[in-house]
Amino acid sequence: MSKALGMAVLVFACWSILGSSLLRAQAPPATPAPLDLEALAKQDVADMAAGRFSAVEAQYNTQMAFALPVGKLAQAWSGLLAHVGAFKGIAGVSTRSSSEMEVVTVACNFEQTPLNVVFVFDSGGRIGGLDFAAPETTFSWIAPPYADTSKFKEQPVTVTYSHWDLPGTLTMPVGAGPFPAVVLVQGSGPQDEDISLGPNKAFKDLAWGLASHGVAVLRYIKRTRQYGPASADDPTKMTVDDETINDARAAVKLLASQQGIDPHHIYLLGHSLGAYLAPRIATGDTQVAGLILLAGNTRAIEQLAVEMIRYLVAAQHVPPDEAQKDIANAEAGEKTIESPDLKPSDPVAFLGMQETGAFWLDLRGYDPVAVASHLTIPMLVLQGERDYQVTITDFDGWKKGLAGHANVTLKSYPALNHFFIAGTGPSTSEEYSTPGHVSSDVIDDISAWILTTSKAN
Repeated sequence: MSKALGMAVLVFACWSILGSSLLRAQAPPATPAPLDLEALAKQDVADMAAGRFSAVEAQYNTQMAFALPVGKLAQAWSGLLAHVGAFKGIAGVSTRSSSEMEVVTVACNFEQTPLNVVFVFDSGGRIGGLDFAAPETTFSWIAPPYADTSKFKEQPVTVTYSHWDLPGTLTMPVGAGPFPAVVLVQGSGPQDEDISLGPNKAFKDLAWGLASHGVAVLRYIKRTRQYGPASADDPTKMTVDDETINDARAAVKLLASQQGIDPHHIYLLGHSLGAYLAPRIATGDTQVAGLILLAGNTRAIEQLAVEMIRYLVAAQHVPPDEAQKDIANAEAGEKTIESPDLKPSDPVAFLGMQETGAFWLDLRGYDPVAVASHLTIPMLVLQGERDYQVTITDFDGWKKGLAGHANVTLKSYPALNHFFIAGTGPSTSEEYSTPGHVSSDVIDDISAWILTTSKAN
């Protein structure tokens, strides 16, 4: 796996090759696990470091074997080492229970950075998920200069849809209210409530910045982050309804019930995939008073991914033979996704992710611009012009498709990247490891739009 493909997996879908297995594996009914899972996880890490991948693969349960076929672990480990350097040793281990599984985190040191290796064990002690994640303590976030902590308070809340409970945070302006409010909806992958990436927490920037202007904000841990393999009752039939849509609507409902919130002025702010799906979310939820779309793609996800691979292999000067292989693999995945013969039960491997056809068929034919064009609620569409994941081509798609719609405001920012953080020159994945904050211009524009829209409607 080349560095470009590895970073594409990490920054576009927020999934590593192994991370996809954490999302798609499903645990069988709970029974006592007789094994010392912490010792087993440590041994599994040692086996991977020593190249004994078959010893780890022999412990897969059925769903894990589907998510990461036997023989692929060596490739995934090699791709990881290309980013973090050689394995240096184990620093510690911890365990937490999640639904009917045990999640064991092995803190490891690599040559360039510490990293957690996260195992999900089913009730029989089999490996049902495997992920790599940066330790939260590795990075130190500091408040942006536009956040005035004297003007807001935060309180924990729980967003509930069916039997899934998602911890969240409500950031409330100081005062009696009622305040206009916004629900933040993440992009792809198992993201936390802040969409943390390296030292940056874009949703926390937004929450603190908007609340400083008198706008309440609700953000919550994404279901695929909180529940992993249990994010859908049947992971082979999982769609964006399970991943994003149902929980976003539940968050809007919860926010409307909170004291001090104006239930008639609740807005939905989606980033990346969240923005792509926002028109679909609002179509089925009359409680949504308006949409704010940040870096929302108008083209199909698989098309954007192929374009991004082409960009990264050029920007990172990947050797021609590796570049050609990366592009060919991405194009093959795109062809599978768009095949007229694709069936809901078909496994689909794409950029290290393993889905079933059901996920992609649910999105086939979905046109966010066409859906948005039928909405009468106010919409604010924002785009960073240095964004290489969702590009200015997509922004032009919103402009063209919504031209003449008086309820739509569009604006782009020349210096901003996918996370609306300023930079210079062509944007690359390495830029995401540099500390920064969502631009104050974006905070000002969103807050002014919400406050003005709330007063006018």
